[in-house]
Amino acid sequence: MQSETNSLPDEAISHLESAVFGPGLTTAQAEQQRRIFGTNELEATRRSPIFDSLRNIVTEPMFLLLAVACALYFFLGDLTEAMMMVVSILFVAGIELYQETKSERALEALRQYTRAQVRALRNGQWIALPSEDLVPDDVVAVEEGERIPADGVLLDQHDLAVDESVLTGESLSVEKTVQTKTPKQPEKESSATHLVLQGTTVASGKGVFRVTATGARSEFGKLGKSIESIDPEPTPLQVQIKRFVKQMSIIGGLAFVLVFALNFWAENDLWKALLFSLTLAMAILPEEIPVAFSAFMGLGAYRMIKFGILAKQPKTVESLGSATIICLDKTGTITENRMSVAEVADFSGQGRTLEYALWASEPEPFDAMEKAILEGQLAAISASTDSRADFRIIKEYPLSGRPPMMTHVWEKQGDQRTIACKGAVERILEVSKVSGKLREQVLAKTEEMAGQGYRVLGVASATFSGPDFPAEQGDFPWKLEGLVAFYDPPKENVSAVFKKFYKAGLRVMMITGDHAATAKNIARSIGLQGWETTLTGDEIMTLSESELRTTVQKTNVFARMFPEAKLRIVNALKANGEVVAMSGDGVNDGPALKAAHIGVAMGKSGTEIAKSAASLVLLKDDLGAMVTAIRMGRRIYDNLRKAIRYIISIHLPIVLVVLVPLLFGWPYTHMLLPLHVIFLELVMDPTAAIAFENEPAERNLMSKPPRPAHSTLFSSRELGFSLLQGAMITAGVFFMYYVAIAQGKPEAGVRSMVFATLVSANLFLTLANRSFDYALHRTLFYKNPTLPIILGISVVLLLAILYMPFLHDLFKMGVLSAADLGWCVLAGLVSVGWFEVWKAWREWRAQ
Repeated sequence: MQSETNSLPDEAISHLESAVFGPGLTTAQAEQQRRIFGTNELEATRRSPIFDSLRNIVTEPMFLLLAVACALYFFLGDLTEAMMMVVSILFVAGIELYQETKSERALEALRQYTRAQVRALRNGQWIALPSEDLVPDDVVAVEEGERIPADGVLLDQHDLAVDESVLTGESLSVEKTVQTKTPKQPEKESSATHLVLQGTTVASGKGVFRVTATGARSEFGKLGKSIESIDPEPTPLQVQIKRFVKQMSIIGGLAFVLVFALNFWAENDLWKALLFSLTLAMAILPEEIPVAFSAFMGLGAYRMIKFGILAKQPKTVESLGSATIICLDKTGTITENRMSVAEVADFSGQGRTLEYALWASEPEPFDAMEKAILEGQLAAISASTDSRADFRIIKEYPLSGRPPMMTHVWEKQGDQRTIACKGAVERILEVSKVSGKLREQVLAKTEEMAGQGYRVLGVASATFSGPDFPAEQGDFPWKLEGLVAFYDPPKENVSAVFKKFYKAGLRVMMITGDHAATAKNIARSIGLQGWETTLTGDEIMTLSESELRTTVQKTNVFARMFPEAKLRIVNALKANGEVVAMSGDGVNDGPALKAAHIGVAMGKSGTEIAKSAASLVLLKDDLGAMVTAIRMGRRIYDNLRKAIRYIISIHLPIVLVVLVPLLFGWPYTHMLLPLHVIFLELVMDPTAAIAFENEPAERNLMSKPPRPAHSTLFSSRELGFSLLQGAMITAGVFFMYYVAIAQGKPEAGVRSMVFATLVSANLFLTLANRSFDYALHRTLFYKNPTLPIILGISVVLLLAILYMPFLHDLFKMGVLSAADLGWCVLAGLVSVGWFEVWKAWREWRAQ
């Protein structure tokens, strides 16, 4: 779908005049090309999400058990129960299909948000449109940090270098040129300097190309390197859930054999024994757990979009709740990335420092510092037009080196030349060969400016004649001009955000390419803990792995950083057992973002490379959204924990009600039939995957420390508590079983009391497990519109089964008196209520 907006950043591509390329395709021409060539789609062909969901449902062990039980009823000639089983199977499948398709819609929405936007020339205007809408003959503009969306031929370029390692394996970027004449020997497509290829990334500069191939027809598509076709590895929590369900399936299989043997030995009825052993197997399988996990993660990631947070993969949601350290880039994350020239220090005596800084900038600046330089120079000379308009760049050296610098060579009419560079002060002093007292003065001034929180650049000029420019920019005969200081104010909410991070038990680190004094000043002003100590990238590279692991435990401010040093910090933190969130927006941040457990990119100011490498994108560039993301991640994990505790707790009494009377030879051994288990599944499935997923965050959620990365939802403590809850419910159910038998009730009457107690306990268990910290007098007022609906339907269905003649005959129930039903409800309340008393006592002690 084509966007009609023309709100692209003109300064980023205005030097690429559309007149050179024509008006581009018209809408009609683009549609015609799309009919011929299809969409620019690299991902593998998918089946319908509904088809996949149905396939998943019919291959589940629970569905297979239900199908076998249904077939047995038909075989035994019990058509009423068989048809009821068919209806129940369809109902269970419908609930699961609803849950899976809802999750799939959420995931599809995430995929829509993660699709890259490109700038294409359509109908004579530069517009933004999804990359898959590109067709051959489209004219596309790209710039530093963006991924090239299609194969094409360059029409214009400005210092364009492309990283083609994804196709060639070559780590060095390839400089691109516009082909001016036909070469004698045709170049290979993978190495031609006038061609750009889909899937590669712009390392530096800008360019415009005409699309020649898209999708599967591109070189990237032919090699089959589509990222979408690669199945992601399961997360630790997915592995835990899969292992637990597998273990329970094995236990269910063993229990099936045991119950079948005992039933057959006791009653010598093969089909009846098979039916009741199937009942036990269905009771043991916790098939709601993987369904709940998928729903929680998919819907959780989708909900984050409403808060301006894009979790590109649902597994990111799982990691957010355990993040222990947040490493923040300064510019654009902590600060506004809205710079102004604060001070200029001239050391040449000519007073042209700011002018030369402008000559060392892009013709159409889009970087915040270069914009500030242009505005400052125009204001200084009281002019409205750029004095470089009559010049053109004949040689450009991109930002490179450690610390970095960049150089431009301008020329006018072949006889007038201006050469200028700007970069880190240390590097400019080095290439200018400044020494002695002047060097001391420059460094002292740099420290003074940086101490005020300014970002400081050195500026130099050079003279050079002839066409044979030096291979390295540092080899020009540079002359120091002076220093330019910029002020980039911290964002208004950053101090408040930091306080929230600290309250949540998170450690915050600042990683920046700025001077150490600048970093320290900014860190102090925003309330970053540990701002007194700084470490530079060069110092980091001199440390051994063990030394670095020790150092990063006590240092929170890192200055003069570069990609290799950032990556070492992330790896050292991970080696220390920390769960690392790392923010960044530039091309060089890619490796560290990829290495971090949670890579965070800025949606507006971040490059495509950074957003591609990151797992989380803050769409509004608001650091406060990171607090929201962590809060939502913790909430989702907390609610999943509640759901799993609930599932395990309620499964235990169902299993024991089936198994214990049979093992001990009690009267009326067959308390629960397959139909009863199906009814309980109809209650438990939506409770676990819908009601608990909608639970709000608890008020103490962001005052707790992060959960340990190695924690599991199936630890001995978690399982022990779930089993304790289940054991108490079992005790309540068997108490009513004993009471019913003592009253001389027939089997149908005993079953009614057991079933009513079990369903009542399930309702109270749902309410009790809404919080592990706060008692019912608080949790009752939590806003969750789905919960009353699910609980209300459960109550209505229970009453219908007990008192509607057709249903209580079908479920083989006896009619309960109001007093009997009241005792059953009371037993269910007591069997769960102890947990509420315990929580209230803990609250009282805490206060």
